[in-house]
Amino acid sequence: MSNIKKKLYQNIIVKKAGLPVYHTLKRSRSFSSKNYWESRYKKGGNSGAGSYGRLAKFKAQYLNDFAKKNKINNVLELGSGDGSQLKLFDFKNYIGFDVSKSSIDLCLKIYDKDKTKSFFLYDPEYFRDNHKIFKVDLSMSLDVIYHLVEDNVFEKYMKDMFAMSNKFVIIYASNTNDNKKVQAQHVRHRKFTDWVKMNQKNWKLVTSVENKFKVESNEIDESFADFYVYKKI
Repeated sequence: MSNIKKKLYQNIIVKKAGLPVYHTLKRSRSFSSKNYWESRYKKGGNSGAGSYGRLAKFKAQYLNDFAKKNKINNVLELGSGDGSQLKLFDFKNYIGFDVSKSSIDLCLKIYDKDKTKSFFLYDPEYFRDNHKIFKVDLSMSLDVIYHLVEDNVFEKYMKDMFAMSNKFVIIYASNTNDNKKVQAQHVRHRKFTDWVKMNQKNWKLVTSVENKFKVESNEIDESFADFYVYKKI
């Protein structure tokens, strides 16, 4: 185990005992998911454990195989983060959107010479693609939906993601309304499959795939998210 991972595990063990108090004290009535992620990246933070290690490899293997099998040429990710997960993807063309200016700036620098990748700052309140400029074979959301705390942000995000795809939408997230009082304020679980049934009649859930590393004992190499694949009908 690397020194970095050892420190992460040690921090988790120490923090668990005080998490209820910590999250209660940190809660803000004016919380903004957009501001949270911009502040996090600006301070040198990353996209989270799911974008690294075995979880990142698991996601990349599934998505790369899916793209190859279904002859996907263009992929759009709504929530591209710090670009770490992207290093493992094997897509012909990739478009990344994110609400954080700092994360987009980081990706622009990392992939400066890669002409197969494009990045755009995404502000749901000021994004209207009425001319269908952004249309891809696959749009995807990876470890994002349970961070969309505000209802209006969630609604717009979901509408945009489905509108930007011609064929497939893949979501990797938790799918439950079970939220605990002591969880971090930037986390809000949603049973998004219910929303899709009600609001996206032209889309069908064709498969769901459980991740290999379910949450049991740590927050570094395990996840409560699974894959959900939708196809346009």
